Amino acid sequence: MKLNWSDVTPERDYLNRRRVLAMGAALAAAPLLAGPARALGGKASAYSTDEKPNSFEDITNYNNFYEFGTGKTDPAEYAGSLKTAPWSIKVGGLVDKPGSYGVEDLAPDAALEERIYRLRCVEAWSMVIPWLGVPLASVLNKAGVQPGAKYVAFQTLLDPKQMPGQRSAIIDWPYREGLRLDEAMHSLTILATGLYGKALPNQNGAPIRLVVPWKYGFKSVKSIVSITLTDKQPATSWQELQPSEYGFYANVNPQVDHPRWSQATERRIGAGLFGGRQETLMFNGYGEQVAGLYAGMDLRRNY
Repeated sequence: MKLNWSDVTPERDYLNRRRVLAMGAALAAAPLLAGPARALGGKASAYSTDEKPNSFEDITNYNNFYEFGTGKTDPAEYAGSLKTAPWSIKVGGLVDKPGSYGVEDLAPDAALEERIYRLRCVEAWSMVIPWLGVPLASVLNKAGVQPGAKYVAFQTLLDPKQMPGQRSAIIDWPYREGLRLDEAMHSLTILATGLYGKALPNQNGAPIRLVVPWKYGFKSVKSIVSITLTDKQPATSWQELQPSEYGFYANVNPQVDHPRWSQATERRIGAGLFGGRQETLMFNGYGEQVAGLYAGMDLRRNY
């Protein structure tokens, strides 16, 4: 049985969300607010896992977003001042309708779906997160993918004033990521604008981020400002920095260890002191849906 947000959320939080949404009808004639005050709906999706999501506190207080620091709590501490509205995303390259689009154009509220996905970090920890978003394929189809396109490149905002982590040389900023076109068009791949029925918090990649649940978390680029269709495999930040450790595909694979640690097991955040570790699943448990994308490929070489 697939679960909805209300099925897996503490009653207090769920009732609060219902009150917020009930206010929506009275506010329908007013302009939508940007940021955390904006209430979001979202249709439940058959693509959701039936695993219990992590708490809102877990998800928003333990994450990697190096633009705000390398500590797990740094994003929650320093991302609050990021201005996420107005926000535009440049869609370009091999598309029929290049241009600059607002988040509301790419992911309108009426089109949002609830996707409860597993998240597996390359650092061998994991969560389950109830996202709100739209299939990336719907955005690319609206832009009109040209026949020569083979890859999709993404870029995060570059703004050291708002993103203090960019003042260091940890990465060659701005952060860049990419997918093969068939990966980008897969029905599991989404652009998320919310979680737990709320607008996406800054520390989780507001106002719009990529979510590719069968890949390690670093592939899911945050605070996106550009999406480019190209015929060449794009350069990606971690692969450029450490190509022996981070491949272009970055599919979750318990049989291919990181050079410095095993990927066979993972630590579920929020499991408690005695929660122990659990086995990591091939493709993070989404193999039935995505294994065909890599038929005939050597997944040790194409890591």
